[in-house]
Amino acid sequence: MEIDDIVEAIQSGRVIPSRHSLNEAVADNLLIDEIYGSVVEGGDIIEDYPDAYPSPACLILGFNTIGDPIHSVWTYNPVTQMAKLITVYRPDRNRWINWRIRK
Repeated sequence: MEIDDIVEAIQSGRVIPSRHSLNEAVADNLLIDEIYGSVVEGGDIIEDYPDAYPSPACLILGFNTIGDPIHSVWTYNPVTQMAKLITVYRPDRNRWINWRIRK
């Protein structure tokens, strides 16, 4: 999975946020535009999940405009060119090294 595909899908409005991701965004006080922006403006894939069911996924680290880290999990369908936001959260500093490596 390539981040450029997900970025292009976001910029073109080809994104489906899951109900779960919307609930998690509210729980962590994150706005959808903030989440999408964290991916488009320099997001990095930090984990790949090629065997995820029902489709491969990846964890992206990005930052909002004030520098807060955001983790979001995405899938991408190359046939439809649609990206799906699976979940999103503010990472816990006690569980991550530099927001990129699990402790």
